[in-house]
Amino acid sequence: MSKTFAEMQDMYKKIVKRFNKIELREWNAEGAMIELSKQVGELAKQVMIKEKYYALEGDVSDIDERLGNEMADVIAQVIRLADFYKIDLEKAYIEARDDEDRYLKSRRV
Repeated sequence: MSKTFAEMQDMYKKIVKRFNKIELREWNAEGAMIELSKQVGELAKQVMIKEKYYALEGDVSDIDERLGNEMADVIAQVIRLADFYKIDLEKAYIEARDDEDRYLKSRRV
């Protein structure tokens, strides 16, 4: 089941094309950003449940699955934004981590 990052991006781009057939209009960056904000909120809710901030009754045995699903939804919207702006997200990620590495090395960490 393991996929490369590029395969995951391609997988979601295909999903977006299918969603575009049933949505009222094609999403631009604004739509993707609103959806990203919504998904971050859903992720925050699941973290609050996992960390027992809410006094909930009932079974939450699937919390780890729900957390993973919301994390995946957040990543999907970041992929959608990167695609809209034609950003090579894999390259940007590697470069950002390399920048952090250089900074940490400069601090002797």
